[in-house]
Amino acid sequence: MRPWVVTLVGSAALLAACVTAAAAPCPQTGGATVVVGYRSAPALSAAAAAADAVIERRLPGVDVAELRLPDLSRAGALARARGIRFVRAPVTRRAAADPAVTFARSGGAGGGEWQFDATHEGDVPDAMLRAAATIRIGVVDTGADLSVPDLASKSPAAFNVVTRTSDVRDAFGHGTFVASLAAGSGTNGEGIAGFGGDAQLLVVKADEGDGTFTDVDEAAGILYAVAHGARILNLSLGSPQTSPVERSAIRYAVDHGVLVVAAAGNAYGQGNPVVYPAALLQPVGSDGAGGAGLAVGASTPAGTRASFSSTGSWISLSAPGLSVLGDLSTLSPSWLFPRALVPGATDGLFGYASGTSYAAPEVAGAAALVWAANPSLTAQQVAQILKQTASGHGRWTPQLGFGVIDVGAAVASAQSGRTTATTVAMSTRFTVGS
Repeated sequence: MRPWVVTLVGSAALLAACVTAAAAPCPQTGGATVVVGYRSAPALSAAAAAADAVIERRLPGVDVAELRLPDLSRAGALARARGIRFVRAPVTRRAAADPAVTFARSGGAGGGEWQFDATHEGDVPDAMLRAAATIRIGVVDTGADLSVPDLASKSPAAFNVVTRTSDVRDAFGHGTFVASLAAGSGTNGEGIAGFGGDAQLLVVKADEGDGTFTDVDEAAGILYAVAHGARILNLSLGSPQTSPVERSAIRYAVDHGVLVVAAAGNAYGQGNPVVYPAALLQPVGSDGAGGAGLAVGASTPAGTRASFSSTGSWISLSAPGLSVLGDLSTLSPSWLFPRALVPGATDGLFGYASGTSYAAPEVAGAAALVWAANPSLTAQQVAQILKQTASGHGRWTPQLGFGVIDVGAAVASAQSGRTTATTVAMSTRFTVGS
């Protein structure tokens, strides 16, 4: 993590005081990076010049920028400048594997890719797996090991929003596992198969190299993925906090017709807090109705909620998340991602892992197949089909949402073209939660 993230997040209260107390002097704490919302580019430039600030990064799609101040004493004047909407400290995000959950040390709960049997992925016609090649899934995460055979076969597009390069090496391992579940190749005769058939893969590395993100990094990743053709966006990251930056980025993606899928979090045993951005997609109090995207919980081979998986009125549905099999980055630590033997595999590393992080990309991949089956659907109609064909058969609970996804049934429903009046009506009523 870059030093300023640690310093500034730790100084959030101090920053707030400097912004709101017009007469109170602020300490000279050395350089600090702040997140600024602005109304126009000229207003931003004028305010930055007046505060002796350097504009480090701009996100024009949501009118947000990172500015480097000489010291925190300039924050108040910056906040009061004409055309400035807010000045805030960055909000930290973590991959949804943290807080840590139980990672399988051997064998896996169901053996092999049990997640395919549990979701009836095998019922999807081969033609639909191939047709998904027209859909691009964007994975905003810790990057990915593009040498992994199941990913290399897809020749994924890749970008690092922190370094602004194509270097997406995944030292943490989380993003590689997520990407393989969303869109790992099922036709290369090697390793595992992802849920998205031949769907294209866009890897966007947005972390600081250790599984942590700021809300600005997250937003930059979202905007990049949308601008580069992602129809589906997977966010296996979360925090009990949200921010205007995150909300604006999610709204931007939704307004551009993107289906956003987010992990619901693994914090049931830590007080079961509401987790964002998932709760922006399926707002608190919605009980599964409407929503701008999908908040995904984790299920077991028995079809029950995984013990760590968060619950609440903002859960959309669930997918296998206990000891699922995926591809591993060669740089990932073995204590975090234990290696597993895959019979017949001649290349690559594989392992079992648990978390809502790994349930979400299965849903993202399934969404690509649904969209391929009926390209005329909107993002919210794809989401509604996945909900209504899940194991709950239209019944919602705070533990599993509408139940465990049934990929075969969802694709069949999309192919039939028979979306019920209820489905269509619900799909048109959505807001980004606050």
